[in-house]
Amino acid sequence: MSRTVPSAPSDDHGFGRPFDRAGTGSSKWARATGPGVIAMGLADMDLPGPPAVAEALERRARHRAYGYTVCDPAGRGLVARWYRSRHGVEVDPDWVLLLPFGPRTAVRLLLEAVRPAGPVVFPTPEWGGFAQVCRAAGLPYQELPLVELPLATDPGDGYHLPSGPLPRPTGAVLLSNPHNPSGRVWPAAEISALAEAAAEASALLVSDEVHGDLTHPGHAHPVAVTTVQKQLRHRVVTLNSVGKTFNASGLPSSFALVPDPGLRARFLDTMAGFGFWEGGLIEQTVHQAALGEGAPWLDALLAHLSAARARLTDRLGPAVRSTPQASYLLWLDAAALGLPPATARRALLERCGLEASDGTEFGPGGHGLLRLNYALPRPTLEAVLERLQRL
Repeated sequence: MSRTVPSAPSDDHGFGRPFDRAGTGSSKWARATGPGVIAMGLADMDLPGPPAVAEALERRARHRAYGYTVCDPAGRGLVARWYRSRHGVEVDPDWVLLLPFGPRTAVRLLLEAVRPAGPVVFPTPEWGGFAQVCRAAGLPYQELPLVELPLATDPGDGYHLPSGPLPRPTGAVLLSNPHNPSGRVWPAAEISALAEAAAEASALLVSDEVHGDLTHPGHAHPVAVTTVQKQLRHRVVTLNSVGKTFNASGLPSSFALVPDPGLRARFLDTMAGFGFWEGGLIEQTVHQAALGEGAPWLDALLAHLSAARARLTDRLGPAVRSTPQASYLLWLDAAALGLPPATARRALLERCGLEASDGTEFGPGGHGLLRLNYALPRPTLEAVLERLQRL
């Protein structure tokens, strides 16, 4: 289902005004060292979040008991309604697990529950968290290069998922959907083909979809667990979170769609062994406010991000490796920017005062590339565009 998001209303939720994160302990800004540097590295928005979330936290904080909290099962229905209204797909509330930790931890505990017999595989360039999780779990992993099209072709179609059989044995397949770092929305046919290859290898496909609710106007987000054939659903898990969507990543929470009841039971048992149970006091407060009341804010955010993307891609032209179709990330070719590929991050910082993520953080396929985060208030975006004139 392709959605059309209206232009941002006159009340743009503060996206058009300066927004200062000084004094908040922001990880993104802590690593952007130097006077006047603009942080564009970590995937974290410099925009005010939904009023509904702030109001819900204030209400809950006024009750000065913050003890153990049971899981509210109504949260499962809330997730199902969200997928129906935002993505036009049907999710069985019984599939939903409400998790008191972020998606990275969810991947780690899923691998514990599955105990894969073979290596974990994932396409690259890819978010570096997958490799970190595998190393922490002591699991071997293999990176599968994405199919990369030349820059001269349609920049909106810069990558495709690898096709054909997976290495044997394969224990699990990890995927960011939409793609981090490029913002590419994987086509439903490619996701289905990957799920079929995973099933043939007796592997579980884990689709990390934390950027899925940030799909830009004119594009649809194929939810992996509802995109694949019904007979394959028991071998697919979709992970999501309100963190990226609603700028609440500092309050770790996530939810999983797990159609296989046996895997759900093993996952919950594994969680309990690590001292985790469904729900959580702050997690549920944020989750319910965001999914229940945050849709108008999200519509305004998507209009803002789409406009920012258009201005930056027009300015950077052929340096854009794959035009973003979701989220707020730009994946850039350093050489096309006139930057030395081996030291591109440092050169951009020195020439323009812009801090980016180095492409090597996303595996060997990221050499000579940079990732920029453009979830910025309009005045900061104007400053970025002005500084890019120095290239």
